Amino acid sequence: MILGAKIQIFRIFACMKTTIFLVRHGETVDNARQIMQGQTQGELNEQGIEQAQQVAQRLAKETIDAVVASDLHRAIQTAAFIAAPHGLPVETTPLLRERDWGGFTGRYIPELKGEVWPDDIESEETLLLRARDFLLYLTATYPGKRVVAVGHGIINKAILAVYARCTMREVQRMMNAEVRLLTTSAESTASAAVTASLAASAAAVTSSKGTAAHATGSATAE
Repeated sequence: MILGAKIQIFRIFACMKTTIFLVRHGETVDNARQIMQGQTQGELNEQGIEQAQQVAQRLAKETIDAVVASDLHRAIQTAAFIAAPHGLPVETTPLLRERDWGGFTGRYIPELKGEVWPDDIESEETLLLRARDFLLYLTATYPGKRVVAVGHGIINKAILAVYARCTMREVQRMMNAEVRLLTTSAESTASAAVTASLAASAAAVTSSKGTAAHATGSATAE
């Protein structure tokens, strides 16, 4: 009887919807200079600070239970503005870090077009699995809650792909300080995670054929 009650409680929590306000950080100094930031810390410029303040003002009217950010400085800066009106701390996680661009990090993006991708760039497979793990973590930790998640252009794209069960190429990139609303549960996220795992495996196969990450693709401003 007690075991049955525990299972029922678990099912209730698994079905509870988590509302996610997915945010991309404000514009940074390196965004404006078209420098590939990757997992460097980054610093909001004046426009980025203004963008973060505008997002904070917009979300101040919402009920927010938690604010979670990438552990990179530019995301934490943006999240701090959003968290302040709600009196909430900013929780950080490496799961929300931007893609690791390896040897492309710190390079001027327009010069990368047509270059062979270095082998040390984080693969699309790894990125999708990290996005899956983030959604599983968030829905399991905050069932029924409303959470702001501040990430970056490419990891956010991967999160949206897992959520929508589509490829990353089908997801429109987020602009600086853009907000997208997701509603999901631990149960539906677990189901989407299976799709993400299959997509990640397909991405790995494509990559091994030389048509993806370490082939002759070109880097973009994302």
